[in-house]
Amino acid sequence: MCARTPQRKKEKKVTADAGRGRSVSKSVPKRTARSRKTRRSGKNKTGKWLFFKRWPSWTILLGACLLAALYILFFYHFFVTDSSLRWKAIYGDPIYPEGYDIHGIDVSHYQEDIDWEQLRNASLDTAPVSFVFIKATEGATLLDENFNLNFYEAKQNDFVRGAYHFFIPGVDATQQARFFLKQVHLEPGDLPPVLDVEKAGDLSVGQLQKAVRTWLAVVEKEYRVKPIIYTGYKFKLKYLNTPEFDAYPYWIAHYYVKELAYKGEWSFWQHTDCGKVKGINGDVDCNIFNGSLEELMQLTIPEPDGIIEPEDTL
Repeated sequence: MCARTPQRKKEKKVTADAGRGRSVSKSVPKRTARSRKTRRSGKNKTGKWLFFKRWPSWTILLGACLLAALYILFFYHFFVTDSSLRWKAIYGDPIYPEGYDIHGIDVSHYQEDIDWEQLRNASLDTAPVSFVFIKATEGATLLDENFNLNFYEAKQNDFVRGAYHFFIPGVDATQQARFFLKQVHLEPGDLPPVLDVEKAGDLSVGQLQKAVRTWLAVVEKEYRVKPIIYTGYKFKLKYLNTPEFDAYPYWIAHYYVKELAYKGEWSFWQHTDCGKVKGINGDVDCNIFNGSLEELMQLTIPEPDGIIEPEDTL
């Protein structure tokens, strides 16, 4: 037979009744649901979190060290290695690769109004601006709003000029080529037409290569010179790294490196997009030519066949 558990009596607190001079009892309030909820949520009576009290101090210190190490690795990889040159280019003087004498720029409507007279007398590093590539068209419908003016001014100010087309994957390559030929009229002494291909879109490697070949063939037939292919270093290796494309002059975009890792033949190197030059407000893409001024002129569009220069008359 079990002994009956004695029933607990309510605790009472005696207080003085100021009005009648006698003592009365007052029940102690029970713990409310709110206070129980607060304790379950990890807060103490003052409302402060007790989360860190559940873990030993050494584990907290170890976790903090790991987070700091990951942050340092992330920062070093994305902002200190190659990008350190980008910092210098943005916040300091532009960096020019050593060993090259022929410098140039490429422009579009992003450079807005260009002071061509100042640009004519400007220099990159210690060399004059020798050539200018100008954005002409994009896709099958878009003409750069400043192309005609820039193309004219480049000729008037004695720059070796060129025009490029920004290729849109997924748009018919033949239509893009014909649109470029309709808007751009290169002359003897101009650089060959340029195909700027930077994106693959939804195209496979084979589909993109076929589209690029189509554009190049249409434009090459018109001008009878091999167009220049502009693309990034990694894009070239992934999509256009075949002997058929190596036969074209290669304009490589590879920023913030002192030397090119690419071992193939190339004609132009776009080495920064943070260049500074008189006559242009803001940043501009800077390029170098892999050769002499004479070799640059040999790359330009020649005079048409069949033209006979008149003989001097006495």
